[in-house]
Amino acid sequence: MSRSGRGRGRIVRAGVVAATAALVAAGCGSSGNSGTQQVAASWPPAEGRGSCAVDKQENVPATMRDGAVLKADVYKPKTSDQVPVILMRTQYGKSAAQIQPFRYQTPDWFASHCYLVVVQDIRGQGQSGGTFSEFTNDMNDGYDSVEWAAGLPGSNGKVGMYGSSYVGATQWLAAVGAPPHLTTIVPANTASDYYDGWTYEGGAYRLAFVEPWAMETIGASSALNRGDTGTAKQLAADGANYSRWLGFRPYQQFPPMHPGDQTVAPWFYDWINHSTRDDYWKQWSIRDRYANVKVPVLDFEGWYDAFLAGGTENFAGMVANGGTPEAKTNQRLVLGPWDHVGWGRPGANIETPMLAATGEAGDSPINDLMLAWYDHFLKGQDNKVSGKPVVDYFLMGANKWKSASAWPLPNTQWTTYYLSGNGGNGIQGRVGLLSTAASKDPQQPDRYDYDPLNPVPSAGGHSCCGAPTGPQGPVDQFVVEQRSDVLTYTTTPMSSDTELTGPIRMTLWAASTATDTDFTAKLVAVAPDGSTVNLNNGIIRAAFRDSLEHPSPIVPGQPYKYSIDIWPTSYLVKAGYKIRVEVSSSDFPQFAPNPNTGDPFGSNANTQVATQTIYHDADHPSALVLPIIPAGDAGSSRFPLQH
Repeated sequence: MSRSGRGRGRIVRAGVVAATAALVAAGCGSSGNSGTQQVAASWPPAEGRGSCAVDKQENVPATMRDGAVLKADVYKPKTSDQVPVILMRTQYGKSAAQIQPFRYQTPDWFASHCYLVVVQDIRGQGQSGGTFSEFTNDMNDGYDSVEWAAGLPGSNGKVGMYGSSYVGATQWLAAVGAPPHLTTIVPANTASDYYDGWTYEGGAYRLAFVEPWAMETIGASSALNRGDTGTAKQLAADGANYSRWLGFRPYQQFPPMHPGDQTVAPWFYDWINHSTRDDYWKQWSIRDRYANVKVPVLDFEGWYDAFLAGGTENFAGMVANGGTPEAKTNQRLVLGPWDHVGWGRPGANIETPMLAATGEAGDSPINDLMLAWYDHFLKGQDNKVSGKPVVDYFLMGANKWKSASAWPLPNTQWTTYYLSGNGGNGIQGRVGLLSTAASKDPQQPDRYDYDPLNPVPSAGGHSCCGAPTGPQGPVDQFVVEQRSDVLTYTTTPMSSDTELTGPIRMTLWAASTATDTDFTAKLVAVAPDGSTVNLNNGIIRAAFRDSLEHPSPIVPGQPYKYSIDIWPTSYLVKAGYKIRVEVSSSDFPQFAPNPNTGDPFGSNANTQVATQTIYHDADHPSALVLPIIPAGDAGSSRFPLQH
């Protein structure tokens, strides 16, 4: 059955977004943890300042190689000594400096520790000149800005960088250019590739992140930069009213970003038109350029962050292929119980009470560790913060910090659980199983209908950039699991405490009546009382099953083997708990629903219903591979600043 949109586009099931918000709220409330949230303290704290008084100079110009002039605020310590530079390159306003919500200490605080701190607006944002275009200029501008900062009065020529999200991307994009004076970077919550794991995932468009972020944040601020206040106000209003727009099709005609107007957001339509990992995206890929990066990296990521998988890939990629022996050796990855902006601070996880319930043990140590990291690499202090590859990770469920020497963890026992039984036909009739033994008996496949106009609502997840717009964090899955288009397969109760830490791979044998469709997988922990929590999730667009670069349609009715990367987690599944995987074909608004038509992405509003068949027999062994960590180190409630 085909459904054609009329006119330029339409709002498709906008009410689902409101239902999703209600579902997330209900799921969080059912956790029972909302009463345990800490009272918000003032941020940032005043204590911990260094010995240097600080002067601030605003709008200091730096001229890029093409003549564009970028502006920075410079925080200079009052000392006669030459000191290292700490540089932030941000598109979110240099005066904000990513202090809120509950993230970094102030630039003045870092400067008081006798560092020259520079916070720069990137091209076409804030006070800086030039035309803004996401990713386009940050390799060259990053290189030029590092070298400019190294030559500032009072600098000793060593430059470190810091910042989160896109401000982490500006560090990696500078680092792949290998500016001579760049000494280390400290990126947080950022990706390895700006197609895969940023704008798309498994070939699926990351709707709930991309559209609100592009409208309300970078689109509006770039309009202000060029003096277009009318468009800025309109984009801010549209971003605030995101639920109206998340259902709009077709994406190539998305009205808020002014299709056809090359002054507003041509970069947004580039993202839609380049829906495969083609040369447009490869020109900025970090994962293809680790050998170019010659500096130590301290990387912070969260278990429910939007760019977690890229962060772990960056660590492993640099250890294996970094540009110098020093770079390979001095890699440190910190993985905490955080979404994109909460970072465990008191009061910061108001949308995800389950994360807030981790308490002080889960607070990010980023400011203290970053300062110690700079003291080591920029000032030469022997403080044992580095010297070998280290992964510090927070084991959720136990609320403990543990450490390892590699990612994935070297002691991982990769354990296969096979799907069997009936995973559907209504929650009461489900007997879908996960078992370490593959079934030798004949197995009837499971079926469900996937309707793009009635997608499965997101309940938590790893979207961005705040839970009201981008589904984030752990949420009870009860409501989602009642749907007839969500299959569940569950283990028997664990006989002992079982640590899961690492990436998860779902092998799914499936067929569809469509020529293209999506399949999703979500890993869930089930308590003895039946309550659930999502650990992480993944998706694959059927046409991208073999390649992100060269998609190809599927033959309706033919079974295919799909590999779904469920993003990493670290969770102690306690004795008596169960492990579950949910299988479906949509996760809205975290991902744009596949219309099942096979038409070019974003080109029209047509949809059709698809019947999906999930196989789990001897010839089609659908299975889940889990990273089980043997019992041993119990961990500590205190973060290990030194190693």
